[in-house]
Amino acid sequence: MNKTAAVLQFQRVNYCSEPLIEITKLSKPLGIAATGHVETSEAARIILSEGGNAFDAVIGAMCAACVSEPMLASLGGGGFLLAQSAGHEPQVFDFFTQTPSEKKGDIDFYPIHADFGPAVQEFHIGMGSIAVPGVVAGIYAVHKSLCSMPLKKIVEPAVRLAREGVRLNEMQKSTFHVLTPINTANAEAFKLVRCKDAPQRVAELGELTSNPELADTLEALAQHGSHWFYEGEPGQQLVRDCSEHGGLVTMADMQAYEVIMRKPLLVHSHGARISANCPPSPGGILTLFALSLLDQLKPGIHGWGSPEHVMELGRVMQTASLTRRKHKMSSGLSDELAEQILSESNLAHWHKLLETGALATRGTTQLSVADAAGNLASLTLSNGEGSSYVLPGSGIMLNNMMGEEDLSPEGFHRLPSGIRLASMMTPTIANLADGSQLALGSGGSNRIRSAILQVLTNMLEFGMTLEKAVAAPRMHLEGPKMSVEPGYSDAAIVALKTAWPELKQWPKQNLFFGGVHAVHRFSNGEFAGMADPRRQGAVAIAC
Repeated sequence: MNKTAAVLQFQRVNYCSEPLIEITKLSKPLGIAATGHVETSEAARIILSEGGNAFDAVIGAMCAACVSEPMLASLGGGGFLLAQSAGHEPQVFDFFTQTPSEKKGDIDFYPIHADFGPAVQEFHIGMGSIAVPGVVAGIYAVHKSLCSMPLKKIVEPAVRLAREGVRLNEMQKSTFHVLTPINTANAEAFKLVRCKDAPQRVAELGELTSNPELADTLEALAQHGSHWFYEGEPGQQLVRDCSEHGGLVTMADMQAYEVIMRKPLLVHSHGARISANCPPSPGGILTLFALSLLDQLKPGIHGWGSPEHVMELGRVMQTASLTRRKHKMSSGLSDELAEQILSESNLAHWHKLLETGALATRGTTQLSVADAAGNLASLTLSNGEGSSYVLPGSGIMLNNMMGEEDLSPEGFHRLPSGIRLASMMTPTIANLADGSQLALGSGGSNRIRSAILQVLTNMLEFGMTLEKAVAAPRMHLEGPKMSVEPGYSDAAIVALKTAWPELKQWPKQNLFFGGVHAVHRFSNGEFAGMADPRRQGAVAIAC
């Protein structure tokens, strides 16, 4: 059995609740996808098998995710695509949400509490939490630049899924439960989580949910274009409802929104060229900054999970957090500042401090696709938790990005008008020294950068395979609080607790620590894929 088949069988048996394909030998695979849901990956597989490229597949899968992961993904949210066409340099499509131009005091904006079990977190929702959405514009920008199939064909799997329904899995059931205050706030929000066959109640495990109105919207988008959404009846309805019910988005905001093309950040580590999301969002710079520091510290000489390794990892996480606070990245950062942070002199400065010990003291989903032609796509998408407002007749819940404390640490509605919200989303592509290529990313708010950092370090520094690198235990530092998954030695835990007394040991792996979905294209044309078991992800391969 070849490498590709072995990896896929491992993935299918352990993490796919519904097997996509039975396989023992692959010849001329067309591509691979790793996403947060079996139906999302299946949509990508269908498109690849019908001749689409990685970018057709990732856009089709994103539309499918809006059906299969309704509390994480939405056409009413925003995201980033890091795309690398075969033989070309990577580029970032920034279609994240934007702050509205209007500011007023009397808005529909209120807190809800999401019960995650080990912790309860406060979010703000309502019409006043809606930022200008970017996903629809992103679909059209990517389609125009990189796709090979008609958009009508690309959205077909998602349309079919929205009409026929998706069976609720454990991950989505948990999400429905945690976000009950949002999805039961009104009748339109309730439609997104209700049982297809018993519409008076929320769907239970194994039951179908559907969204026929979203199916109609996707077909209309494919026919009429993005202007129909932003300036036609959907956009006009959103603006009217904002004006009448305490929202901030105006028609000028909708008309002014545009996708921004950016040059990704680039660092070299272990012979690999690693590209990640760029300013104004800080996620990429903090991840690559931490990776560069670990590269100099060489934790691999101590062995994975050793006290030396976990301490160096913890101090590097602390350094990245200090850098974020020092430069006040909540409202974004400039290309010049990013260049300064990654400069040799700055890295040397922090490396010296680390060596001497001077430092001792949300809803998001990821889609990664690679095809046989050498194209790679890493797309991270978020709707926040959702505002609870569903655009009438569309099946689209709008985002609550203006109510995300992580995006507004200085206080809500204090950011300048008309700017991109800063994000921790960090879609990443690595061109490795052996000629292979890796596309990855993660959900998880502030945990995104630590999750990606650890997967990359596991592969580059410790030589793990992709599946082992994603499955390995993780840790995360937030302020003075160190959280760790089970699997570290007693000696490592003692060392961590000495440095961070507020250490919390989680009883099992948890989606708190991110959801890294990644694909690996080898130089001989074979593929490997790993979808994070913490979020019940799934891998699909097209032959």
